[in-house]
Amino acid sequence: MKIEVLGVGCPKCARTKENVRAALSALGREAEIVEVRDLKKIAAYGVMLTPAVVVDGDVKTMGKVPGVEELKSLLG
Repeated sequence: MKIEVLGVGCPKCARTKENVRAALSALGREAEIVEVRDLKKIAAYGVMLTPAVVVDGDVKTMGKVPGVEELKSLLG
């Protein structure tokens, strides 16, 4: 599984990445986590608000910091 955290490196983006790690840990799963900061790549997903979470090429959340429980349900 590949999880991309889209954003320009703001504190909300960092919190999103931390929450993704926590959710994966709680689920006992591993995944490749990649930060995407390139605005052209972010726009290519159709994302206009960051942070966003993309799982295996599919945009799951955007414009908010998803909580650990929400991420667990998305990644479970």
